[in-house]
Amino acid sequence: MDNALREKAYFDTRATQEMAQHLRAVPRSAQETMAYACRILAMTEQEAGLAGQISVRSERPGAYWTLRFGLGFDEATPADFIEVDRDLNTLTGEGMANPATRFHLWVYEARPDVRSIIHTHSPWASALAAARQPLVISQMDMTPLHDDCAFLGEWPGVPIADQEGVIISAALGAKRAIILAHHGYLTAGASCEEATYLSVYLERAARMQIRAQAFGPLTPVDDTLAREAHDYLLKPSIVRATFDYWCRQTHGIAPLPSLPAAR
Repeated sequence: MDNALREKAYFDTRATQEMAQHLRAVPRSAQETMAYACRILAMTEQEAGLAGQISVRSERPGAYWTLRFGLGFDEATPADFIEVDRDLNTLTGEGMANPATRFHLWVYEARPDVRSIIHTHSPWASALAAARQPLVISQMDMTPLHDDCAFLGEWPGVPIADQEGVIISAALGAKRAIILAHHGYLTAGASCEEATYLSVYLERAARMQIRAQAFGPLTPVDDTLAREAHDYLLKPSIVRATFDYWCRQTHGIAPLPSLPAAR
């Protein structure tokens, strides 16, 4: 065996190529993907009554798809999503949008790269928000949020007007996530799958931070290593494969196939 150590870039390139070959995307409509995202958020205990929100940018300029108001994440089906315009008038489907999704319009306007937004008052992220604490990236599984999770230290109130959209979108800036003090969190992804992936990992990161603080001050991960992990763990193939796994989880654990009797 050759004992020469190869550069990490070699393994990164090889893994990326193999993931592209073996981790095939599952075809779904936008509404199916959104319904699964809602079920995943419910499965990971991120429902917040009717306060949880999800949206996906529409192909129609200035419009987006969202879960019709009155349903919880765990109830969502592909038929429950409506398309709304800049003033939350329903364009496609039946029902109304959650009035608090108005601030999504401002994020979409400021961030052409964002295709999907998730906002919830999940238990652990909301605990950080209640304590007005930003996220500290102190463990590998938190690194998808490294230098990618903003913090808004003042609550602008229930985001049903235009002013809250201006404040929240400005505080988010170019990042993919933000903790909103006294409120909850928001993730903004290049896809619905990415926004969901970030949501699940943000809630886990918040839980980890709160638990770890019982043992003393947290030590952030080295910046260079955290940036490397951030970019690796946000590879689209990893995000999609993880989302697909969570989709399968929403159906419950399948029984093992019967094995032939031992002789």
